[in-house]
Amino acid sequence: MRLSRSARLVAAAAATAMALTACGSGGDSGSGSDQVTLSVSLFGNFGYQELYKQYEKDHPNIKIQERTADYNAHHRDLATHLATNAGAADIEAVDTGFIAQMREVGNQFTDLGTERASEYLPWKWQASLTKDGKQIGYGTDVGGLAICYRRDLFQQAGLPADRDQVSAAWASGWDKYIALGEQFTKKAPKGTAFFDGGGALYNAVIGQAPVGFYNTDNSIVVSSNPEVRKAWDLVVQAIQANLSAKLIESSPEWNNGFAKGQFATIACPAWMMAKIKDQSKAFSGKWDVAAVPGGGGNWGGSYLTVPKQGKHVEEAKKLAAWLTAPDQQAKVFTTQGLLPSIPALYDKPEIGALKDPFFNNAPIGKIFTTAAKELKPQYQGPRAGDIQTTIRDGLVRVEQGKQSSEQSWTQTVSDVERLAK
Repeated sequence: MRLSRSARLVAAAAATAMALTACGSGGDSGSGSDQVTLSVSLFGNFGYQELYKQYEKDHPNIKIQERTADYNAHHRDLATHLATNAGAADIEAVDTGFIAQMREVGNQFTDLGTERASEYLPWKWQASLTKDGKQIGYGTDVGGLAICYRRDLFQQAGLPADRDQVSAAWASGWDKYIALGEQFTKKAPKGTAFFDGGGALYNAVIGQAPVGFYNTDNSIVVSSNPEVRKAWDLVVQAIQANLSAKLIESSPEWNNGFAKGQFATIACPAWMMAKIKDQSKAFSGKWDVAAVPGGGGNWGGSYLTVPKQGKHVEEAKKLAAWLTAPDQQAKVFTTQGLLPSIPALYDKPEIGALKDPFFNNAPIGKIFTTAAKELKPQYQGPRAGDIQTTIRDGLVRVEQGKQSSEQSWTQTVSDVERLAK
């Protein structure tokens, strides 16, 4: 029997999955029949812990259990759960890079309706709509782009540390960012590179291109889009200039890199601030936020979905709607820095005027709401997240000296082409 395109997408993702996570969707809690446990599966810190407490207080019959995994494992596991129709949480987070893949199998998700369409950035709402108009995910946040940097490390290397001066130094583009990095390395503190790793830097650079990995007809254009190769060459240039700490985002080594001060800058969509705070507590006030080289661009942002296989679909829909409602998105931004995908919030004083003492009182509200207003979204096709990982792996091979740039690029293109089959 010939599988449909949607089925083949899920099957392909499932084939590469590690294993089912140990726990399935929530079961009953307590002795009362009206008690419900809702499981929420996330990757990284979505800033929901205090919100869970509030929701449980207001809904005494609900208990919420959060489970988290790293980015790639989370999405591989979700693909497996959908393919096997077992093991998914009541609420599953999906990154922007994977929402098109999930949209292709939209019949496995609960339709969340169209009532909230007017609240959202139009492109954010459209990205999680199936071809037949069903909404499979409530948008949580959007990325936007900036550069977070360690003021103290810049000062030790003899560079200006004021955020306006730093922003101006690389305002014209990534070549100036690399040039500043080369200055940094001449007097850098021992054991400190200029940025964390090639994969993360690449995501920021390609996030500024009008077209990334896909055309709007879902054809993969990695080998034919000059912007994809241009971003690759730029990151390789930075790697070969010894500016990279050679760390893979969200790995244990990357987490330790924050604590040990192994890099001075990091490509910083709004959601990255929560990760920096989690892993870099000892350096509060020493981090700062500058404008991204060249301006504009987006990296990431997520959705909350409700798989049909869950045991408590109606309760899960209500919780997902509440967690992504305007008031809760505002709270998550003011406490964790995840930028709302509801534009009506951007002009509220508590959002637009927000400063963060962890980041040296940087005006993060102004920086990221301005970025969101100017953001021109890049189309994301069904395997965008997998392609992003494949390109990262290719850059890792270059960083580790296992392949030359040309050798790794050739293998990366071949690996991407296999994803399309």
